[in-house]
Amino acid sequence: MTTTPQRRAAVLGSPIAHSLSPALHRAAYTALGLTGWSYGRHEVDEAALPAFIDRLRTEPAAGWAGLSLTMPLKRAVIPLLDRVGAPAAAVQAVNTVVVAADGTLDGTNTDIPGLVNALRDSGVTRVPSAAVLGAGATASSALAALAGLCDGDVTVYVRGPARAAEMRAWGERLGVPVVVAPWERAARALDAPLVIATTPAGATDALAAAVPAAPGTLFDVLYEPWPTALAAAWAARGGAVLGGLDLLVHQAVLQVELMTGRVPGPLAAMRAAGLAASAAR
Repeated sequence: MTTTPQRRAAVLGSPIAHSLSPALHRAAYTALGLTGWSYGRHEVDEAALPAFIDRLRTEPAAGWAGLSLTMPLKRAVIPLLDRVGAPAAAVQAVNTVVVAADGTLDGTNTDIPGLVNALRDSGVTRVPSAAVLGAGATASSALAALAGLCDGDVTVYVRGPARAAEMRAWGERLGVPVVVAPWERAARALDAPLVIATTPAGATDALAAAVPAAPGTLFDVLYEPWPTALAAAWAARGGAVLGGLDLLVHQAVLQVELMTGRVPGPLAAMRAAGLAASAAR
């Protein structure tokens, strides 16, 4: 087993108590033989984020390797960083901060390739069209992922004209043909060959009764609670279902690679740890 210097990483967000990220990252450190590494969980909202980021700059002896970020911090962190990678800048969503050797902070987005890799693992490499439910930071990452997967239009179902305008702008920026539809018509999304649900818990529950007889693939990015009502109804109809744990594992593998420099990340060990932690709840 390789002994390494003391290094630390953590996941930040609010709420954060439900996060499975510590289980995944700690399993990765064990699988990689990184005995000097630790991974924590911190309740941090947008107001508290600048002070936490300052800690990364002022406590070099603490051995910070990086951070994982979840809601509501993925956009709020951007002006606090030294560099932001092109994909993250394109969708205005950073879910990973890496502390470089010179102490500067680099922001990147592993949700985008994580979505692509999770879909590929399930055999989804190309689709003729797709639908996205929701319009937040994860929705923009979903559009970026679909830029390389979808041959036709992506219909995005949103609440309100402001969200509609925002998603049209994301589509133009990412080169994705976006059609915006009101949330009241969201049941129509379920006929798409690929549906990506990026909404908060409970938002899609009313759609469960509208799942078609022969659904395609649903990627519901929630993992708490799981299964969602929509995911359960989808599976009952025989459709393929991916959940938030699939995304969490695949994006976390990429985070581990970026923070530790060890490639490839231990996907199997991290998936097993995620399943065990989820089942234990």
